Amino acid sequence: MLQILENDRDDILDTIFGNVNHCIVIVNHQGFVSYMNDSYCDFLEVDKRTVKGRHVTDVIENSRMHIVVETEKEETADIQYIRGNYMIAHRIPLRSDGKTVGALGMVLFRDTGEWLKLNSHIRDLFQELETYRNQVKNEAVYSLHEIISSSPEILSLKNRIKKVAPGDVSILLRGESGTGKELFAHSIHQLSERNTKPFVKVNCAAIPEHLLESELFGYQDGAFTGAKKGGKPGKFQLADGGTLFLDEIGDMPLHAQVKILRVLHEGEVEALGAVQTQKVDVRIIAATNQSLEELIEAQKFREDLFYRINVVQIDIPPLRKRSDDLRVLAKYLLEKITERTGKRVTGFEPDVYDCFLKYNWPGNVRELENVIEAAVHLTNNEIVEMEDLPSQLQPDSYFLNHTNTLKEIMEMTEKQTVQQALKKAGGDKIEAAQMLGIGKSSLYDKLKKYQL
Repeated sequence: MLQILENDRDDILDTIFGNVNHCIVIVNHQGFVSYMNDSYCDFLEVDKRTVKGRHVTDVIENSRMHIVVETEKEETADIQYIRGNYMIAHRIPLRSDGKTVGALGMVLFRDTGEWLKLNSHIRDLFQELETYRNQVKNEAVYSLHEIISSSPEILSLKNRIKKVAPGDVSILLRGESGTGKELFAHSIHQLSERNTKPFVKVNCAAIPEHLLESELFGYQDGAFTGAKKGGKPGKFQLADGGTLFLDEIGDMPLHAQVKILRVLHEGEVEALGAVQTQKVDVRIIAATNQSLEELIEAQKFREDLFYRINVVQIDIPPLRKRSDDLRVLAKYLLEKITERTGKRVTGFEPDVYDCFLKYNWPGNVRELENVIEAAVHLTNNEIVEMEDLPSQLQPDSYFLNHTNTLKEIMEMTEKQTVQQALKKAGGDKIEAAQMLGIGKSSLYDKLKKYQL
């Protein structure tokens, strides 16, 4: 009886949408395809009989249908990149008894000279915009829309960021390495009233301690031996009117913390060798993967600075606590990597997804991207299989104890990936280098590094 009703429903939908030129797709409340008309199937070159029941992200590239279901918000006239062309998409939530039960998507396209001309014009505008973006320094390049997620935790986090971003309040981003703290910092700046002003990043852990003050506050001509003629503005001066992102702030030396606190309190910067202070107006976004509270107890971080930067705290959950994101992120990262490498790999076997769900991901999204990139280089098929995955995801891997640091895990991943490539290439180093997408000299460097 149920099958008959489903068949009747499909017949009704085919009667309504079957003969229209527009591409139509309907998904259920979980984002799985429940209907796709012939026009869309023909355009995507997929078999209509195999589409139903698959997750929409596995069928349509750059799809946002599952996000519309979760947000319950209509998206109209949105530009979507599909199969090498920019299309115009409408996405509408479907409701029953006051609840969202799915979504209907419509892609408008015409295979005519007029549409191709319009599409070419859009491409030209996008490329021109990208050129201008690349020419501007100190610019936030990521937006909230580019943080790919379908989990309730991240969607809630995005909504919270939309509330706090417009103001000037200081924000502390907390989360493990690889969770995307920098992406959120960029997004906050993009949504703020300062978005037309500079976005300046300082990695507090990467700058040598003796250079940190000159990098932050700048210096005057002749301030010290080797100083650049004419002096140099610091990060605070460069960020004037905009946002200063202090990444890994837990690694900042105490003497630099004192000076930053003064800048935040008085709104003035004194460059090295200067006799006068300079007024600056910056918004602070800080990020750390450490417990600042423990650093305060150990007297390695100032408590007054902590309260100054921690007006609003944003905790970014690790990947292992938002398994809903794994499928969407894996698909997105695969498309990103294959577009960059030019290798045709279209998806994952089901057991690979199962493996992803069981793994703990100590390196979070960054590790997921490294794993997928390694698999893309190692696979000989269009679908990633279990044997293509690095060793830490293989059954009984010694990596699963998760006692290694992120750097150690990345190095072990690289070592095992090189070993797998050599094994697949039958020991042929040139072929192995080609499989990995690196030069022969780079491969020899890695062989020497890992004593292979």
